[in-house]
Amino acid sequence: MIILIAFAAFVSTLLGGLSALRFKDRLHLILGFSAGAVVAVAFFDLLPEALQLGAKYYSSATITAVMALGFLVYLVLDRLIFLHAHVHEEGHECELSPAETRHIRRGILGASSLSFHSFLDGVAIGLAFQVSAAIGAVVAVAVLAHDFSDGINTVNLILKNKGEGAHAMRWLVVDAAAPVIGAASTLFFTLPENALSIILAVFAGFFLYIGATDLIPESHHAHPKFLTTAMTLLGAGILYIVIRLANI
Repeated sequence: MIILIAFAAFVSTLLGGLSALRFKDRLHLILGFSAGAVVAVAFFDLLPEALQLGAKYYSSATITAVMALGFLVYLVLDRLIFLHAHVHEEGHECELSPAETRHIRRGILGASSLSFHSFLDGVAIGLAFQVSAAIGAVVAVAVLAHDFSDGINTVNLILKNKGEGAHAMRWLVVDAAAPVIGAASTLFFTLPENALSIILAVFAGFFLYIGATDLIPESHHAHPKFLTTAMTLLGAGILYIVIRLANI
């Protein structure tokens, strides 16, 4: 059952990413939606779950401080750590300009963060089923509810940072496979609630940075502000409703 649910998460993530690839000519609108969705996941899913799981171990101030730390750590990674990147064109390796290198690295950093979050989604499914089938089902619904958006967000982060469709597709497959690997891994270990709450808080900070400083500014760049703003609000609203319905 755990693996079947994880496979459903794989399909949902893949469909979301393929939709983003299909409509990449409307990338600014999709980026606007992604921005709202990423921020909504941080505020309405990751942070509340971190507070709930960590209530027996940490104060709410500690959890929010960890979230802020995650935001700042991502800022340092984004601004101060650079990778030497190359591209392959017609069989020849070409060195990228500093600006292109930075854009591509930002895309990789964002996509890898989303993929690790998807891995944790799979872990959450597996651990919930260790408690009971009922709790496992609730967690599975919550995960499946936003996996479609995760696929969209992963593709968008690669495309808007100068990545090509093939590069975005590779990261989409990684993101889609991550919950399956995460769920399967729980057959071999259990993760304490206090550790999971800290991890979720850190990723809430990561997602807030991605949404607020990367996706939102880029979606508004040289495009009508009203439509992109409306898409951001729509993304946040849809994710809020879906997460709340999943947790009923």
